[in-house]
Amino acid sequence: MFTEKVTPRFGDADGLRHINNTALVEWFEVGRNPIFRMFTPDLDLSYEKWKLILVRTEFDYIGQMYYGVDVEIRSYITHIGNSSFTIGHEAWQDGELKAKGKAVLVHFDFLNQKSIPIPDSIKTQLHEHLILDDKNCK
Repeated sequence: MFTEKVTPRFGDADGLRHINNTALVEWFEVGRNPIFRMFTPDLDLSYEKWKLILVRTEFDYIGQMYYGVDVEIRSYITHIGNSSFTIGHEAWQDGELKAKGKAVLVHFDFLNQKSIPIPDSIKTQLHEHLILDDKNCK
């Protein structure tokens, strides 16, 4: 599991100090950075080097988050396929789960515009962060 601390910005909050629901999109992407580095260590976004494309995201809002308190983003792998994998995300504030979600990414060749198998060496790294729950145990 990877953890990243996020400090909510003033612009992430509304007039009641609630965190706007759109902040999670950015925060969960920050949580994916260590996983992105497995595929492209220097995060070079050139078509020759970048090999991931996001194909699905979803979020569940569980509790209210507030401005002025850091948020811990937890990211882990929930499924590994031949050319795709799923990342689970959680947002924790004050020791409580406030939001959760997932993102599906495909290992992708942008020059040839097609999915490609995930190399075994990267699958091994992904397996180190695999957490199965009751819904995806196989």
